[in-house]
Amino acid sequence: MFRKLLFPVIFSLLFISCSEKKEEKVEWALAVHGGAGGAPSNMSEERKQEYENHLSEALRLGSDLLDDGASALDAAQAVVVYMEDCPLFNAGKGAVKTIDGTHELDAAIMDGSNLMAGAIAGVKDIKNPIKAARLVMDSTKHVFLIGEGASSFASSMGLEIVDNSYFSTEAREEQFKRISNEKEETDPRGTVGCVALDKKGNLAAATSTGGMSGKKWGRVGDVPVIGAGTYANNRSAAISGTGHGEYWIRRVVAFDICALMEYRGLTLQQASEEVILGKIDPMGGSGGGIIAVDKRGNISMVFNTGLMHRGWAKSNGEFGVGVLKGEEKVQYKNEAK
Repeated sequence: MFRKLLFPVIFSLLFISCSEKKEEKVEWALAVHGGAGGAPSNMSEERKQEYENHLSEALRLGSDLLDDGASALDAAQAVVVYMEDCPLFNAGKGAVKTIDGTHELDAAIMDGSNLMAGAIAGVKDIKNPIKAARLVMDSTKHVFLIGEGASSFASSMGLEIVDNSYFSTEAREEQFKRISNEKEETDPRGTVGCVALDKKGNLAAATSTGGMSGKKWGRVGDVPVIGAGTYANNRSAAISGTGHGEYWIRRVVAFDICALMEYRGLTLQQASEEVILGKIDPMGGSGGGIIAVDKRGNISMVFNTGLMHRGWAKSNGEFGVGVLKGEEKVQYKNEAK
């Protein structure tokens, strides 16, 4: 009799204890990145502030959309479009050059609610590649289009087509000269991405890049490879990565993080750290990082390099940006609604 009475009491106490430890779920959450790499020794405070300002603007754009009830997909795409149009990053305007002196761009987007995805690679004339990736997902039976076929599709769908020279900037021209003269190594830094959780509980990820500077003609990295540089699943998380694409494809980085959460029960932070800090060797040339958000609005931004342009925002008022490792600026934090 005593055992029968004691069991429900113990069960109730355990339930209360577990409930108290349960994290509060936010209405929406958002994270962005603008690429990872070695921290330049000559980065000025003015330059760093410029990156932080653009990251903040991208976050505000996405935050306003999510706060108004927009889908995670629409918010992630809008943020990446903003960053594609910003010449500071290696995506869209400001993309790096191949060894042949042209720009070839890749992008991908994924809907965590149904695992639908769209990707394009090796395009030379689509002003906003992420828009084309979204159209591949929404308007075709396919997942992945490349090169001239992707450009022809984008044009037929009414997307803006530009001359390849549109993507170039003075900084990229100077970089190309240094690489051509073997005075600089190839550099993957500058890829952009966004992950989002919306008010309906859906996750999405979007990523866009110009690839690796000085890459061979036709080279494709991890960004448009679903599961490598871009992945979203409502059962686990939305991931957008930035790093040396070849290594990230081999490791299937984004999916690996989600698999560790789903199959081993790791938290988002635990899974992200196990993959980025435990499986990726920065000394082997595979340095980089990820931004991620899970179904409860927890955010992880893990990288094994000296720098990752990054930022995050939540419906509870959290908002911050960072560039160098260990340096995050929380711009404001309101009380939870």
